Parts: sequence; structure tokens; C-alpha cells
Amino acid sequence: MSRVVVIGAGVGGLAAAARLAALGHAVTVCEAGDDVGGKLGLVTADVPGLGQFRFDTGPSLVTLPGVFRELFADTGGWPDGLELTPLEPTARYRFADGSGFDATRDLDDMCARLDALRPGNGDDWRSFTTRAARVWEASREPFLESALHGPSTLASLALRHPSDIAAIAPGRSLRALGRRHLRDPRLRMFLDRYATYTGSDPRRAPAALAAVPYAEQAFGGWYVPGGLHRLGLAVRDRAVERGALLRHGAKVVRIETEGGRASGVQLEDGEHLPADVVVANTDAATVYGSLVEAPAAARRLARTTPSLSGFVLLLGVEGRTPGLAHHNVLFPADYDAEFDAVFGDPARPVDDPTLYVSAPDDAAVRPDGCEAWFVLVNAPRHAPGSRRGAVDWDAPGLAPAYADRLLDLLAERGLAVRDRVRWSQVLTPADLERRTGAAGGAIYGTSSNGATAAFLRPANRSPVPGLFLVGGSSHPGGGLPLVTLSAQIVAGLVGPA
Repeated sequence: MSRVVVIGAGVGGLAAAARLAALGHAVTVCEAGDDVGGKLGLVTADVPGLGQFRFDTGPSLVTLPGVFRELFADTGGWPDGLELTPLEPTARYRFADGSGFDATRDLDDMCARLDALRPGNGDDWRSFTTRAARVWEASREPFLESALHGPSTLASLALRHPSDIAAIAPGRSLRALGRRHLRDPRLRMFLDRYATYTGSDPRRAPAALAAVPYAEQAFGGWYVPGGLHRLGLAVRDRAVERGALLRHGAKVVRIETEGGRASGVQLEDGEHLPADVVVANTDAATVYGSLVEAPAAARRLARTTPSLSGFVLLLGVEGRTPGLAHHNVLFPADYDAEFDAVFGDPARPVDDPTLYVSAPDDAAVRPDGCEAWFVLVNAPRHAPGSRRGAVDWDAPGLAPAYADRLLDLLAERGLAVRDRVRWSQVLTPADLERRTGAAGGAIYGTSSNGATAAFLRPANRSPVPGLFLVGGSSHPGGGLPLVTLSAQIVAGLVGPA
């Protein structure tokens, strides 16, 4: 039986713990905080006279539900009481000119809705989806479900399956692919948004990200009644059921090595935990910047572009809002200006951002007759001082002033809510950094900006023998299904006890 220490109880770390414990390893999960789930956070607010509001502070829908079905099947079966329900529509989109559409999983229905927006849009979307399906099939096994080994993986695929490389089109951007297939600028804007699923700029993100809208179209969006935080709790429970030990208040300050390989961890209080394998579910920049000596890996990370972050308003709203879907996306007139601000030099808060509003019609997360709004806008990551792609979100007065600006924008775009807000909280990129350890609050670690950046994230097998990485900052990327796949990859690399 091998001793495994997992650093961090995010979903990727908990999934790795569950899989490795099921394989017979003695697993200890070290979590610095009091909760689990990492970026899959939960905030509750008890409002006198109304009741309790519950807010997911991270992902608000599940894509690729089969990834979780496989995780639970491999570790003991689907958990009692955990439910995944399909969302229809997946999201409601509105544009600056007042037009819009509801995105649905049914392709024929989706195309009919797009034709109502402008004749011919349905054929364009069907053509794009056919192209995106080729990207999905070419990238799924070698890039999403397997370990990567740097540029050699791309080179090997090019030699063995040149048609797959052609399908992935590593030299083309997502924006360029959209222009090739979609004539309506509003459809192009809709496609551009999927670059933000990896914290990236659609003008620089690779065409391979077409796999993201394809997966959402093909497999739908799903919700966990009671809130997605329950999914993290279910993965935690499975890890514990399989024998993993979860320790809260156990902050790891050093990954120890002996004879050139990982040999354990040191906690903040000085305690040493020996290990044969260490799995780091923390930001790769932190792993290579302060937890272990790996100078080459640290230099590679320093050359990448960090992902964007997010600025969040949590709003406890009295009353019900006609026409409000579970997910609502309100686009600005100038989408490029948003990415210029987020990735600029220096960066700045976006003056007229895309507004994303999640308001689940779920009695478990809101008092009767009320709504729990999660409002998110893309934002530069946090760093003191002005620099490329970063803003000092702790600057006096900045956060409340920007929150006020967003309430004004909601009203301008048809969702006047200020007078009905009975409770609110602001979460900035600086708050995200403090809560989760993500460097600068960069949600996905590194962005996919660049021709091959999406394929060359920090590898799951680190350059230090015995040390593995899981989670959104490592391969295959951020988001609930991908961090869960990272755990599957690591379990395969470690193997049975």
C-alpha cells in the first residue's frame, strides 16, 4: 500500500483521492480551509423576514455529465440523493440591439431559434457544429483523457493521425473559425464567449476550443438541485467512504524531496507527513513557485499568459423577475473592448462588460418569492500596482464603485434590480485568490491564448518524480469535467497499490 498525500480539497483533488483510495492507496487529503470544493464554493445569507439565500460561487452548470457518472461508477456507484437535472434552455442570450435567443441542446430546435434571429443562421450553426464535432473527436482521447508530454504529444499525433491535427487546426484562432462558418456578428459573439470558459481571448485562443460549444450542444448543461456545491460534497463523501482521510486546517508549505523524488509534505505548523506519492491540487504557479524546486517548470509558467479572473456580485433579491432564465448572458456592443481591458497593459476593469446572471429557480437556494442572483463579469486578475493583465482590486473604493456600476448596467440592459436587493456581497479577484489560492484569482491558471497553449498546460506528471498535478491550472484545464478528468489521468499514472 502506497502512502499518498493530496494537497487541496478542490474537486480535482477529491476525485483523485477517491480514485486512488479505491485503488488501494492510503490517502490523506490536506486542506488549508474549513470547506471543500475549491472554486466550487458556497455562500449562505440569512436575511431577517425573508429566509436563507444560498449561492454557488463557482461553476453554475455541469457539462459532460458522463465524466461524473464514470467517476462514481469506478469508485462504488452513483451516490444516493445526488441528482443531475437537464437545463432547458441552457442559457438565454441577449445582445446590445435588444435581440436574442435561447440556447438549447436539441440541434434542430437551436437552429430554428437562430433562423428566427436571422434567416440562414441555422444552416451556419449546423455547419459549425459539424466542424466542431471533428475537433471534439480528434481532441477528446489524446488531449482530454490522456496525459500530455509537451510538444512531443502534438508531434506524435501529427505523425500518426495527420487528419486529426488538420481538424484541430492548431494555427487558427477560435475567432477565425467563427468567421469562416458564421455570418451573423451576433453568432460570432456567441461563439467568442466560449473562449472565456478557459479564461482566454477569442482572438488568440485556438480553434480547438470549438470542442467546448460542441460538448455543450451535444451533451447539454446540467444542474444539481440544491446547488452545485453538493457535487463537491458527494465527491468528498466518496473519497472518505473509500478510506481517504480528510484533514482541515492542514496548510502545506513545502513538498519535501529525497533522492530527487517527492517524499512527503511539511505543514504550516511544522508537522511532516511522509508520502510515496504527492498529488497537488493547487495552482501550478504556487507548486513550482514556492512548494517545490522545479526551476525549468517555473520558467515555462512565467512565459505564459495567466487566465482572466472574475468580479462577482451575490444578490439576495426580493420578488420574482419575469423572463429570467437559470442562466442569462447580456452582451455589450463592443466585445473586443472587454478583452482589451482584461488583457491590457496595464489592465483595467471593463467599463461595459458582458453580464452573466445565474438565478436558479430552485426553492432550496432561495426563500419563497425571492431569487438568489450570481452576477459575474470578466475581470483582470489581481496584483498590486499596474501591470499587464492585472489590477489592484484591493485599491480603496474600487470594488464598491465597480459593483455600483454593474447594478447600473443591469438596469440599462433590462434587469433593474437595485431596489429589490435585500442582501449583497462582492467577491473580487483578490478575494478569489485569498479563498482558493489561485494566483491573482486567475480562474483557470494559464489562459489558452496562443496557437498551442491549450495543449501545453502544466503536465499532470511533474518533473519531480512522485509528484503529480490535478485541477484547473494543469492539464487538461479548468471547469468541473476537466478537473475530474485530470484526476482520472493521475490515477492512471499512479496505478493500483
